[in-house]
Amino acid sequence: MAHPTPPVVRREADVDVEATMRDGTVLRADLYRPAGAGPWPVLLARTPYGKQDPGVLARLDPWAATRRGYLVVVQDCRGRFRSDGRWAPLAHESADGHDTVRWASRLPGADGRVVLYGPSYLGHTQWAAIATQPPELCAAAPELTWWDPYDGLLARGGAVELGLVTHWTLTLGYDVLERRYADRPTERRWARTELDAAVEDLVTRTYWELPAERPPSLRRLGLPLPAPAPAPGSPHGLRMPPVLVVAGWFDCFLQGGLDSYTAARRAGTPAALIVGPWSHTDQSGGVDGPDFLLSRELDWFDRHLGQDGGQDPPEPPVLVYVLGADHWRRLETWPPESVQVPWHLHQDGRLSRDAPERDSPPDLFRHDPENPVPTHGGALLMAPGLPPGPLDQAGVEQREDVLVYTGEPLTEPLEVMGRISVHLVADSSAATTDWVARLCDVDPQGVSRNITDGILRARDVDRHVDHGVGVGADRAREHAIDLWSTAYVFRPGHRVRLQIASSCFPRWDRTLEASEQRVFHDAARPSRLVLPVVPRRPPAGSP
Repeated sequence: MAHPTPPVVRREADVDVEATMRDGTVLRADLYRPAGAGPWPVLLARTPYGKQDPGVLARLDPWAATRRGYLVVVQDCRGRFRSDGRWAPLAHESADGHDTVRWASRLPGADGRVVLYGPSYLGHTQWAAIATQPPELCAAAPELTWWDPYDGLLARGGAVELGLVTHWTLTLGYDVLERRYADRPTERRWARTELDAAVEDLVTRTYWELPAERPPSLRRLGLPLPAPAPAPGSPHGLRMPPVLVVAGWFDCFLQGGLDSYTAARRAGTPAALIVGPWSHTDQSGGVDGPDFLLSRELDWFDRHLGQDGGQDPPEPPVLVYVLGADHWRRLETWPPESVQVPWHLHQDGRLSRDAPERDSPPDLFRHDPENPVPTHGGALLMAPGLPPGPLDQAGVEQREDVLVYTGEPLTEPLEVMGRISVHLVADSSAATTDWVARLCDVDPQGVSRNITDGILRARDVDRHVDHGVGVGADRAREHAIDLWSTAYVFRPGHRVRLQIASSCFPRWDRTLEASEQRVFHDAARPSRLVLPVVPRRPPAGSP
C-alpha cells in the first residue's frame, strides 16, 4: 500500500459517543481511533447485537482497521443495548442510517468520507442507508445479508421462514425484556423464565406452535418480529456507491447477496463479489486466516477512496469458491455464461437428459403435517442442533414422503454455475400445498449430500377440498421452484440426484392439511431439473 500505515498502538475506545437522530432519539457508538492526528475516513458499522459483543468485535476487528488508517465507529441500533428508542426490526434503519452517516462524517478526526461494513443485520443497515443516498457515503461491503426480505428473511417461495425468524426473534428478546422490565424485577424474572423455556424447547415445542406467522410464545412475551421492508429499490433509480458483496453457498441469505451484486452492476456502480463455502456463522472454509474477509474489504475501500496509490491492478471482480472442485476462481461477472440443460424425471426414480416416456405413470406420496420431512442441512440459520451445510441425506431419502430421482454415474466432470430451477408438473388433493426440491450429489460410495434447495407454496383457489374427490388428472399444473444458485462440479463417478417432498420442517412452516400428492413425468407433462451447465473448456493447446 502506498499510504503510510499508522504504528500498532492499542488505545482505549471512546465509549457511548452520542448521535441525535432527526426525531431526537439518541443512539450511542464506540469510536476506535488510529494513532496520530488524522484526518481519516470513517468505517461505520451499525448493529442490533451489542456494540461490545465479543462475537461482533471479533468479526469487525476495529483495532485492525485503525491500523489501516480508518476511524472505526460501531453503533448500537435504535432500541438496542446502549441506544435509546424502541426496537422495531427493520423499521428505522434507513433514516437512522442516513443520519448516522452524516453525523459520523463530522466527527473530530474524520475527513468527511464514510464507508460501511459488517455482516447479517449489519449488512442490511448498509443497504438501508445506501437507499437514502447520504452524500458522504463513499463505499460499502454488505456481507451475508438479504436483498428481498420475502426471499430468504421473512419467507421463501410463499412459505414462512419459520426456523430463522423464530430463533432470531427469541435470541434478540433478552435485551428487549431487560429494557422493558428494568424497574420491575419480578416481572423480569417471569419473562426471562418464559423466554428461556421457549428457546430451550424450540425444536420440540416452539417451532410447532400455531399460527406459524406469530407463534404464541412470541405473542406472550411481546417480542417484535421483523416488519416487512422492501428491497432498497429499483437499481435504475438508485445511485449506489461502490459495493463489495460477500455471500456464502450455505448462508441463509445466499441469493440475496447474488441479487444485490447483480442490481449494483445494473445500476452501473463499481461492484465486486466474493462467495465462499460458508454458512452464516462460519466463514473459515477455504481461507488461510481469520482476516481473509476484512483485509479484502479494506483493500476495496482503499482502492475506492484513492488510498492505494493506484498501484493495485484491477482484478476480475468476482471471486467464487467452486464446490466439488474445492478451489477459488476469478470471474468477470456472475453468473458466468452457461447452457440451460434439462434433466428429466422418469419412472422408477431415474433422472436423465433423455426425453420422458410417452406413457409414464405418476409417482405418489402422502403429506402428513403431523410428521413433516425434517430439515437436515442446507443454506439455513436455525437453532443449535439444526446445522447448515452439506449433510448425508440418507435419513431423509428413506422416507416414504420423499421422492428420489437419480442419474447414472458421470463419465466426465459436470460444472454447474448459476441459478437452478425445477419445473414440476404435479397435483395435490389439498387446495394449498408445498413443493420442496433439493439438488444432491451422490458420491461413488452412495452417500448423498445436499447442494441447494427451494420451496414453492402452491395454491389452487378453485379447488373444493371438502368434496372428497381426491386428486384429478385435470388438476396437474407446472410449478417453477427456485433452488437459488451454486457453483459446483460433479466429479466423474458421481451422480446427480433430485429430491421432491412437500415439507422441510422446521426450516419452513408446514401446510396443515394432509394431502395426496402426484408428480407427473410423461411426455405430455414433463417434470425436469434445469441446470446451468458451464461448457467444458478445451485443454491447453487445443484449437
